[in-house]
Amino acid sequence: MKKLLVIMVAAVALAFCSAQHVSAQNDNGALGVRLGGGDFFGAELSYLTKVDADNRWELDLGVASTRYWHHVPGYPDDLRHGLFLGFTGSYQWHWNIVSGFNWFVGPAAQVNFLIADSQNSDISLGVGAQIGLEYDFLTDLDVPLVLSLDLRPMAHFYLLGHYAPEHDYYRYFGWGVALGVRYIFH
Repeated sequence: MKKLLVIMVAAVALAFCSAQHVSAQNDNGALGVRLGGGDFFGAELSYLTKVDADNRWELDLGVASTRYWHHVPGYPDDLRHGLFLGFTGSYQWHWNIVSGFNWFVGPAAQVNFLIADSQNSDISLGVGAQIGLEYDFLTDLDVPLVLSLDLRPMAHFYLLGHYAPEHDYYRYFGWGVALGVRYIFH
């Protein structure tokens, strides 16, 4: 459990430092939420920043509670609760369709932590992509808001914990669809 906490703190520090470095490259950024479903987080805090005119970074922090069945041979299964914490970063190529309406695609990576008890805490890494559409209200209406709808397919690999490689189910493919609402700093 201590190793999990140290790794989690290191990941948070790395994500914060990365966000500070990226935001220093461009004064424009957007902060908001991604609300969605699928196999990943239902809600994420989302930060979006431009690298240049056609490329950008998206950094997300997702938190979700979870329930899982705890199994110990010789004892009845019991329902337990845990907390999922995930960090996602995606690099996006960005194209304009018509004024204010854009589409984007790019690679994504994710690190997830399941924080439960000492027998059921896990760390997983995910790699995948993100593709979506967005409308930038600042372009035509001078409203500092961007709405997006995106799909994020990811392949996950458990590194440490209950689902680690000694188990048959340590890797899986999942996806998430989300609606993003972000305030644009301008």
